[in-house]
Amino acid sequence: EIHPTHLSDEGEYKCRIVVWDNTGNSTEPSVPISKEARMMLKVNVPPEKVEITHLTSGRNLSLRCKSEGAKPPVDILWTKTSPDGVETEIPDLPKVREIEPAGELYDTAEQIFYQLQENEMIAKISCVVRHHNTNTTIYKNITFVSPAIQNALKVTMQRFAEPVLYSSIENQDGQDSKTGLVKISADPGFKVLYNTSVTLRASAPGVFPEPRYLWWVGDQTGIAGRELHIDNLEEDKSYYVLAENPLGRVVLEVPVHITTSDYSQWNDSSRDGDAMVNDTTEGLDTGAIIG
Repeated sequence: EIHPTHLSDEGEYKCRIVVWDNTGNSTEPSVPISKEARMMLKVNVPPEKVEITHLTSGRNLSLRCKSEGAKPPVDILWTKTSPDGVETEIPDLPKVREIEPAGELYDTAEQIFYQLQENEMIAKISCVVRHHNTNTTIYKNITFVSPAIQNALKVTMQRFAEPVLYSSIENQDGQDSKTGLVKISADPGFKVLYNTSVTLRASAPGVFPEPRYLWWVGDQTGIAGRELHIDNLEEDKSYYVLAENPLGRVVLEVPVHITTSDYSQWNDSSRDGDAMVNDTTEGLDTGAIIG
């Protein structure tokens, strides 16, 4: 019994059995009779890492899926999942396949070229890596979302970039995430007592590439970073944050209000222009990164 197996265990194994045959004549020596069996042991290794990368030009996609550290090489196929959850294999794909030795293991990469249909508002494309020798299947997917879906919420917005047909959300864990929304949170809240210090934070879960942020108020010089710290707030003020990535820019207005100590009489939420402010610990979904 070999446990656990390693690549160094691979090779030919031989088992031999020897018996001594004596014809019954004690004056003659016994004759050794031997039989042996041979077996070739092959050690299979499942893929260690799988990743998917992409390039886009309008509706034209170039996707590359790479599996590392498998023996023997893996098989790769591509599927597309419809908005109602039906997954089908993409037929007749132009593809380029590469297999490179990595010591005793193999790295396998496959690149495809695909064109999105004009009526596709969302397209989830998966790279399915199958290693039949170890009964291993790994999914990696990437989702392309139309700006018409990303811009579902009203936001205070200024457009600076040229229109972009599709942005993309890379998902290496096989789980869908909320896409395209900028989240604003305030500590201790969007309504605070007089002379209280406040920290505003911006994030964009699901946005790819990750945006950079620039905060400002009035004519002051902008402050770069996820957070803006406000010392000793004395009056109601509206702060602004620019979230920007290569797909475009969005400007959000974030009002912070002075309240009395009788906080219970305030409503839990307020509106200022097109941005909704919810005074909750979970933060605020206020906008979308779009072209």
